[in-house]
Amino acid sequence: MRITADWVQDRDAQAVLAAIMAGGHAAWFVGGCVRNALIGAGASDIDIATDAMPEQVIALAGRAGLRTVATGIDHGTVTVIAGGRPHEVTTFRRDVETRGRHATVAFGGTLHEDAARRDFTMNALYAAPDGTVCDPLGTGIDDIAAGRLRFIGDAGTRIREDYLRILRFFRFHAWYGDPQGGIDAEGLAACAAELDGLEGLSRERIGSEMRKLLGAPDPALAVAAMAMAGVLLRILPGAGAQTLAVLVHVEGAAGLAPDWIRRLAALGAEEAADRLRLSRAEGRRLTRLTCAMEADLPAQEIGYRLGAEDGADVLALRAAMAGQEIDANALARMRDGAARVFPLRAADLPPALKGAEIGATLDRLEADWIAGGFAADREALLSRIAPLPPGA
Repeated sequence: MRITADWVQDRDAQAVLAAIMAGGHAAWFVGGCVRNALIGAGASDIDIATDAMPEQVIALAGRAGLRTVATGIDHGTVTVIAGGRPHEVTTFRRDVETRGRHATVAFGGTLHEDAARRDFTMNALYAAPDGTVCDPLGTGIDDIAAGRLRFIGDAGTRIREDYLRILRFFRFHAWYGDPQGGIDAEGLAACAAELDGLEGLSRERIGSEMRKLLGAPDPALAVAAMAMAGVLLRILPGAGAQTLAVLVHVEGAAGLAPDWIRRLAALGAEEAADRLRLSRAEGRRLTRLTCAMEADLPAQEIGYRLGAEDGADVLALRAAMAGQEIDANALARMRDGAARVFPLRAADLPPALKGAEIGATLDRLEADWIAGGFAADREALLSRIAPLPPGA
């Protein structure tokens, strides 16, 4: 089998391979780029595996005029810069001792040994420089074709080597698994049995995995499986998966693109911004959506206060909670509200108003304007300002 993805012919990637092979070593494309090519998806990162030692990779790349960065040399990884782009080159490895995320590895193993230490069968695939695919374990190609996500070897052992693999199991299933085929029972049981290992993961790493998981076209089955295994509540106390499947349907019916923050709001987790180490902007948006979803605000006011994009998200969340699609009239009212502009500014108010009186007056008039369906114009609003008594 030979793949013909654009990156196989990429001049810069081929330059990295050629530099390594010039020293008499093997060099293979590996992992996600090969997997994605077989399912017809693009590849953002090009990873390369080789039997050359890291120091040899650095020397060979330098001889070819390529710059290197020792990004993960303790784990056998050197980043080679070609054409201004990074290419991660990792020496064949075999695990000799594992302690959570801290594995002791030996370099210089065989292609089969390198494949055997990876996480999932569909990730243990290699491609020669001409695109010819190698499946050392003999299961990866078939599992990709079947949409079957499985750990390599014993699932519990793979997880104990790196507890982040618990979250990767659900994330990869959301992206590459066949929803009709269900989720691998052995993998699910191993995730449930190794829950305590999640405590050692940083919140940044957990947040990164949840971003990718919830950004999948339809993560509902994977998140439901997370809940069943006890993983969801362990990383997001208070979260529930019940609304997510309905929300995905609502999104599709309304033409809304997948959005991981919108979906996170549907889970109803406690302190999600802190537990997933969201950025300030992400945290503020999650709060806006959650508060507006729970508040009893009319659709027009939602649009005015949140804007059309967040307003559509709130209507989608409300519809999902009610088990129905977004009401077309509510959507139109929301968009109308988003287009409204409050007709008053501080400069329009009487000069006699000072300090806090200015803000309080604007807030009161804006509330009146919203309650009146945005009908009052500038003059009508100004007429509602009570004249100050003489000498005030």
